[in-house]
Amino acid sequence: MSDLEALREAARTAYVFTLPLIEIATTRSRGLAVGSPMNTFGHMRRLADHTSRAVTTPNNDTFYSTAQVDLSDGPVSLTLPPSGDRYLSVQFMDAYSNTFAILGTRTTGGEGGTYTLVGPYDAASPGPRVLRAPTRHVWVLARILVAGPDDAADAKGVQTGLSMQGPATADPGAFAHRGADWRDYLASAAELVRLNPPPATDGQVLARMAPLRLEAFDPDRFSPDEAAAIAEGLEAGRRFGRSAGGLTGPSFIDGWSYPDGRLGNFGQNYALRAAVAVGGLAALPPEEAMYMRAEGDLPRALFDGARNWRLHFAADRQIPVDSFWSLSLYEATEDGQFFFTRNDLNRFAIGDRTPGLAYNPDGSLDIWIGAVSPGAERESNWLPAPEGPFALFMRAYLPRPELLDGRWRLPPVEPA
Repeated sequence: MSDLEALREAARTAYVFTLPLIEIATTRSRGLAVGSPMNTFGHMRRLADHTSRAVTTPNNDTFYSTAQVDLSDGPVSLTLPPSGDRYLSVQFMDAYSNTFAILGTRTTGGEGGTYTLVGPYDAASPGPRVLRAPTRHVWVLARILVAGPDDAADAKGVQTGLSMQGPATADPGAFAHRGADWRDYLASAAELVRLNPPPATDGQVLARMAPLRLEAFDPDRFSPDEAAAIAEGLEAGRRFGRSAGGLTGPSFIDGWSYPDGRLGNFGQNYALRAAVAVGGLAALPPEEAMYMRAEGDLPRALFDGARNWRLHFAADRQIPVDSFWSLSLYEATEDGQFFFTRNDLNRFAIGDRTPGLAYNPDGSLDIWIGAVSPGAERESNWLPAPEGPFALFMRAYLPRPELLDGRWRLPPVEPA
C-alpha cells in the first residue's frame, strides 16, 4: 500500500471510528445552547413530535430526561424516583456511545434510590451503588413511560423525582459536526479521543489510523497530495454513514430487520457503532428494547407514501413483551436520519396503549398505514404517513425470550 493509499484508508477508518464521539458532542452542544448545563438533568415534559430534531429516531412513548456529564472534577450522584410498575430506564453511555449501565425497571426495580457515577480513574466512592464510567464524558438518557393522554401528569410527577448532583464543570467547547471539512473534523476527533482515551482493545484500529498522527494532529504538515488523499478517505467514511445509517441489519426476515446482539455494546464492531450513531443514536441494548425496521418497496428500505399498507397480527401472534410496544413512522433525511412527520391526527406512533385501538372480533389486530384515511371505522387503528417516502420502526420494550432469540417474528407489512 502506498503512503497516499495508507492515508486515505486511515482517514476513512478514523471517520468511522470517531463518528459516535462527534455525534454525542453535537448532541451535547445542542443541549448547552438551549441552557442545559453539564452535570444536571434537563427534562423534556412533552412527547416527541415532528418538531423534535435533536436526536434521530425519537420515540413517542416516553418522556425523556437527559444529562451530559463531565467526570473530570469528581463523581456525580443520581437519584431515581420510585416508579412502581411504570416503565423507567436510565441509560448510561460512554463517549463512544456504548451503553455501560442501565438503571430502572428491568435491572434495579421500581423502588428508586441514589447511585454514584465515578470517572475511569477515580477511586470508587464507598457503598454498593457505584457505577464506573469508561470515559470522562458520559451521556445519561432516561425514558419514562406515558401510558396515555390522561397519564401525562402522573408521568411528570415521576420525572420530577429524577435528579443529579455533582460539581459544576466548564463547557467542554464546540466541536465540528460530521459534515465538516477534513481539517476541522479530524482536529475535533483528535481532541475528543484525547479527552476520552479508547480502551486497549482498540489498539488495532488505532494503528490503522496512525498515519494521521492524531495524537498531535497538525493539518499543515500534510502536502497537497496527502491532504487530497485524506479528504477522499473522509468522504468515503461519510458515504458509509449515509448508506448504513439506521438500525437495518444485513438482511430482512419476513420483511423485518432485527437488531444485532451487540447493539448498544458494540465492542470492536465500529461499522455497526457508526451506523447506529447516524440512524439510531442512543439505541437501547436488545434486552431492554428491541428495534425492528420494516422493509419497504423503495431504495433504503423505505415505503412509498402514495400507497396504503396494513400490518396484521393474528389473535395468537401478539407481540411478546413484558412492558409495551409501539410502531413509529418517520420521514427519512438524505443523510440517513429519521424524524417524525407532520399529520392531521398528530399521531406519530401506534401501539398497545393507543386510545381506542380496536381489535377484530376474532382477537386479531390490523394497523392501517398510509397518507389517506382508511375510513372512519378504521381510523382508530390508522398510522398516518406522508405522501413521500417513509420508514417504519417497531419498538418492543422488555422483550420476552422468544422475541430475543428469534422464535417469534413480526408479520410483514403488506399493501392494503
